[in-house]
Amino acid sequence: MCGIVGVVSQAPVNQLIYDALLLLQHRGQDAAGIVTQLERKFFMHKAKGMVRDVFRTRNMRALPGTSGIGQVRYPTAGNAFSEEEAQPFYVNAPFGIVMAHNGNLTNAHALKQEMVQLDHRHINTESDSEVLLNVLAHELGRASSNGDLSTAAVFGAVRAVHRRLKGSYAVVALIAGHGLLAFRDPFGIRPLCIGQGKDGTVVVASESVALEGTGHEFLRDIAPGEAVFVSLDGGMQFQQCADHPQLYPCVFEFVYLARPDSTIDGISVYQARLNMGETLATRVISTVPPDQIDVVIPIPESSRPSATQLAQLLGKPYREGFVKNRYVGRTFIMPGQAVRKKSVRQKLNVIASEFKDRNVLLVDDSIVRGTTSREIVQMAREAGARKVYMASAAPPVIYPNVYGIDMPTRDELVAHGRTVEEIRQLIGCDALIYQDVAGMKKAVGKLNPCLAGFEASCFDGVYVTGDVTFEDVVRLNERRVAGDEDDGATSRLTLPNAQES
Repeated sequence: MCGIVGVVSQAPVNQLIYDALLLLQHRGQDAAGIVTQLERKFFMHKAKGMVRDVFRTRNMRALPGTSGIGQVRYPTAGNAFSEEEAQPFYVNAPFGIVMAHNGNLTNAHALKQEMVQLDHRHINTESDSEVLLNVLAHELGRASSNGDLSTAAVFGAVRAVHRRLKGSYAVVALIAGHGLLAFRDPFGIRPLCIGQGKDGTVVVASESVALEGTGHEFLRDIAPGEAVFVSLDGGMQFQQCADHPQLYPCVFEFVYLARPDSTIDGISVYQARLNMGETLATRVISTVPPDQIDVVIPIPESSRPSATQLAQLLGKPYREGFVKNRYVGRTFIMPGQAVRKKSVRQKLNVIASEFKDRNVLLVDDSIVRGTTSREIVQMAREAGARKVYMASAAPPVIYPNVYGIDMPTRDELVAHGRTVEEIRQLIGCDALIYQDVAGMKKAVGKLNPCLAGFEASCFDGVYVTGDVTFEDVVRLNERRVAGDEDDGATSRLTLPNAQES
């Protein structure tokens, strides 16, 4: 996942984009970048690091203009350590285009070969986002006539892009002298929405919180397969550019990735997490009698709504037992297992009085690798807990994800090839309760009955784009550069057959 934003205004946009990226910082902490446009010239600054560290006063002053785009990066393909792969990316022809992308292309390898051999375009990095940019640039060049770029030509180019791309993608692109283009893949896997200010400023962003937090009114989500073109005077035109769009948003957005104060595809993330706590309560009761639980404690932060609802339904006190150090990065995002393990105790500290001589039910949003869970259970025991039960608001994460979440190999997934009892023993808790897949989908899906379904491949093994093969995942993993992973892990990866949704 990454966070992207695009803005068209009649006032300078550098501060607005910066503020929006701060609100999207949870979506990526590896790198940040902003491009602005003044007349027909682009001004860019990007680097590795958090937004507040990448942009100093001198950098902000060097970003003039009334339109621009920005991104916070969370690497899932390409080289996680390369400064060259920070976004946005730029190509000078046709017209001059800068682009930022959230998602992951599953056919990037084949597209790169096409770009070089057929389209004669040069790809300089291992990033699938640069491939996407060059596909877009090529199709815009083909769609424009005599150097003119009409709105119809822009939408025609997006149609051609949809025909060529596979995977997940939410895109914002600025075309020099013309305007802002934003579009979403035909399954709507990654989120994208649009809003407007009282002064006419138009903002496109990954989550509604980036609109509302900067004083803009949320208008609506961009539909799967839909494109919006915003002219430099703020005029908006929308068009459906996919042949068979279907809304299958990534369910992990609601489990963990998105901020709770966001609304995605008509679903309140906060309410979705409350609902997951409600369905989880039934499963807890069937495993651990409530009279054996003294207190319910969330593992900060995403699990709090689920834990609150769960405690209420169990009739047990809800307590905060962990204090989070907000200045340590998300352990889920950290690439190295050794770094992740070390960071858990730097990130969380226990309030011992909430654990001593109690049977505690710890609630987490999900259990991916198990490393953090094992450390937290141990911390609870060291704080004096008599028994430690663990509940996950999400089902077991069993399969690799290829649409932009960093859990691609089976060796990283504690639930792959293990029973719940084996996972319980590995984590070291006294009881382990998982949400079930059907319960999770029902809990979230009932908030918007218009959904076709969910992209939930890491839980159910169904890859909604229908094109994912064993070789595709191996290739995606080969392009990753991870700190301490076994290079041969991908060759032992097992996948279900690709399935049509």
